[in-house]
Amino acid sequence: MALKIYASTALNIVKKNTVRQCHRSFSNLFLRTSVEKRSYICSAMILKDQLVSKVYDNIVKSDEDSRQYRGLELSNGMKVLLVSDPSTDKSAAALDVQIGFMSEPREFPGLAHFCEHMLFLGTEKYPSENDYNKFLHAHGGSSNAYTAEGNTCYYFDVSPNFLKDALDRFAQFFICPLFTEKATEREVNAVDSEHEKNLQIDSWRLLQLEKATCNPEHDYSKFGTGNLETLSIQPKAKGINIRDELLKFHKQFYSANAMALVVFGKESLEELMDIVVPLFSKVTNKNVEIPEWKEHPFDSEHLKLEGYVVPVKDVRTLNVSFPIPDLRHEYRCNPGSYLGHLIGHEGPGSLLSELKSLGWVNSLAAGVKPGCKGFAFFIVDLILTEEGLEHTDDIVTLLFQYLTMLREAGPQEWIFQECKKLSEMTFRFKDREKPQVYVCSVASRVFLYPMEELLAGPYLLHEYKPDIISELLAMLTPDRIRIAKVGKEFENICHETEKWYGTKYRLDPIKEETLECWKAAKLHPNLKLPLPNDLIPSNFDLIPLDPDNPKFPALIRNTKLCRLWFKQDDQFGLPKASLNFEIESPMAYVDPLHYNMTHLIVQLVKDALNEYAYAAELAGLSYVLGNTKLGIFLSIKGYSSKQHILLQKIMDKLTTIQICKKRFDILKEGLRKCLSNFRAEQPHRHAFYYTSMLLSERIWTNDELLNCLDEITVEMVQQTIPRLLSRVHIEALIYGNLNKKMALELMDIVENTLIKNMDSKHLMPSQLIREREVQLSDGCHYVYEVTNEIHSSSAVETYYQCGVQETRANMLLELLVEIINEPCYNYLRTQEQLGYIVCSGARRSSGAQGLRIVVQSEKPPTFIDGRIEAFIQYFDNQLKLPV
Repeated sequence: MALKIYASTALNIVKKNTVRQCHRSFSNLFLRTSVEKRSYICSAMILKDQLVSKVYDNIVKSDEDSRQYRGLELSNGMKVLLVSDPSTDKSAAALDVQIGFMSEPREFPGLAHFCEHMLFLGTEKYPSENDYNKFLHAHGGSSNAYTAEGNTCYYFDVSPNFLKDALDRFAQFFICPLFTEKATEREVNAVDSEHEKNLQIDSWRLLQLEKATCNPEHDYSKFGTGNLETLSIQPKAKGINIRDELLKFHKQFYSANAMALVVFGKESLEELMDIVVPLFSKVTNKNVEIPEWKEHPFDSEHLKLEGYVVPVKDVRTLNVSFPIPDLRHEYRCNPGSYLGHLIGHEGPGSLLSELKSLGWVNSLAAGVKPGCKGFAFFIVDLILTEEGLEHTDDIVTLLFQYLTMLREAGPQEWIFQECKKLSEMTFRFKDREKPQVYVCSVASRVFLYPMEELLAGPYLLHEYKPDIISELLAMLTPDRIRIAKVGKEFENICHETEKWYGTKYRLDPIKEETLECWKAAKLHPNLKLPLPNDLIPSNFDLIPLDPDNPKFPALIRNTKLCRLWFKQDDQFGLPKASLNFEIESPMAYVDPLHYNMTHLIVQLVKDALNEYAYAAELAGLSYVLGNTKLGIFLSIKGYSSKQHILLQKIMDKLTTIQICKKRFDILKEGLRKCLSNFRAEQPHRHAFYYTSMLLSERIWTNDELLNCLDEITVEMVQQTIPRLLSRVHIEALIYGNLNKKMALELMDIVENTLIKNMDSKHLMPSQLIREREVQLSDGCHYVYEVTNEIHSSSAVETYYQCGVQETRANMLLELLVEIINEPCYNYLRTQEQLGYIVCSGARRSSGAQGLRIVVQSEKPPTFIDGRIEAFIQYFDNQLKLPV
């Protein structure tokens, strides 16, 4: 049973379902330093051999962190952090090279990125192109890398017992990569495909436009992704072998003294040292000078400018930026964080609060955007309403009025201390990240902080320096501003085209009278400093563990109105909890009209709660409110001591909201844009969407939702709320630092508020029906074609339905996914170079499941489909081979 979805630029494109039997083959004091209290014999031997020049056993870590840490500096200059966690189910490593695309030759845009791709494709010790990925996938692992302006980071994870062999393969990237002619000629297509994938993504287009309009002599202006033109066609036309340039680049810049390695494993620190030091001491130290750019890409000639930009999607934004120096060395006081906290605040008296009341802005974010070593940007990004796009200069005036207020008030120590308290709380009780994410994050900041403060540096504040805050604030002036106004409305005035992405834009000097107006910005009566946050928790005690705590969540309330599943945390030991409520209502998805109205109700409630919820979020309490096919979903996560307060606030607002006509109109327009913008999504996203559309028992298409949007009025939505919530069923799951009594009290808040304010009654048993998926019969073969008018690439999703979800079938499918992942990637991506996006995996929905293979490519969908079919045949044959 199989379903194929084609999403392409061509007309009359097809989606095809073919049945394959390939599944039959597998169906039969809050801080402390970490000091490892162990023998140092191994370490002493290594030091004796002069492979390690420094050891750091005083890494500052959270009191709640049971892991052991050790920092090293190898004799070749490489910085290393070892992390020992005997309880981990995955080991991981990341190596960050302090060289990015800003260091590549101007003649070969994308060379650093191309080098990153090539390191995966064979080394002298392991010459097979897919040896590294094949090994990782065979042992439950994965890998990836990225190239940025000033660094390139490689990372992987693997089953804990195979860390040593994985590290051996990984180390060869930086010792003896092959860069074979054959792989070089082929992999450039993957780089080109990656660029093609990004061509119609507004965030990529805007970033490159920023680079294109800075000082053209500055390295920040470079095009970092690269494509076929820059890495193959142009070099060949000049008689240049790009492989030679790759070898030169790697030889020149990939030096041990510019590298930081983080290794995370179940082994002890001594055992990790025994593995890591001999392997990575072989990396050559070329004593490269780590690049630093003391000149800012936005010099005086490239300031006081306003750009008009035509986006791909129907969005309206205003991006304000100011050049600032690199302030990362001031991390102990972090002036950028202080100002970002205030300018980006969303509570009463904030800049956003005033702009929303005027109907001009929907969201605002502010803070420091790191550029590269030596320079940075202070940015204020705003998402505008239709009316707001007509008042961009007024919005900037209000920004400068807020900055005037901050200057007159001066830095406030109580605000710094509140931020300090919040950062300490975040660091102390930080949720554990997946090992791969963790090592990648830590490796990227090894060169930013002293080794002892590597973990704490990004979080903890230590020194209140009002003079540094004032100095940064003094840089945010009209004479140092750059503005980008983004909207479809500018299409008729934008006649310049950015070289690499084809973005239409216009760049003008800001009028002198406008600058003078901003310079003269006075205090605004509605703009004020935030009030102290009374939602910051002070009680971090853990609830005594119930001796009868079950292994799995238990049903502790089962009535006609609700079912509550609960389990007390016995694994993480943090003062946090997760509350999850599905308020099921048949009206929520009965037709496109009610789906839209339910969506608007949810958005209006969130909008009305924004000022209060922002304070909660700062205090470590976050919530998600959304509409689903079943009804309304509410999830609250964070510190458990004050979750009941936020839960009551949300339920009160949901059941008593009086809708503001102005906000309704703005949010309705936002929904319209969201639905219409789907056409600009990536082709593989279209494939996902149409697969769900075809297989779901009940689903409303974006076109159906758009067609009924106009008839919705504010009165209709207000009247729908009591009808929506008059008959419901609540399915709840609560987990965390709570006991059974507390969980029942939280459930009472939801039930009692609904009954009190909505007179809610229970649903009939016949209304409690789960969603189902269409069953594809054995031997069926379907194709569905859909046109994408935005992107030049196409996508195909082939789906093999494997039946309903149950334990044994689930495990067999997971096993298949693990087995097929690497050969699928190697066959379709590495060898055949179909495109940058090639993936396989399980698809589960509405109780059914199956295997999906997705490819996005510049090639025609019928060709892609044929290659997927060829791979399935190849894979089926491989499974039949004797072991």
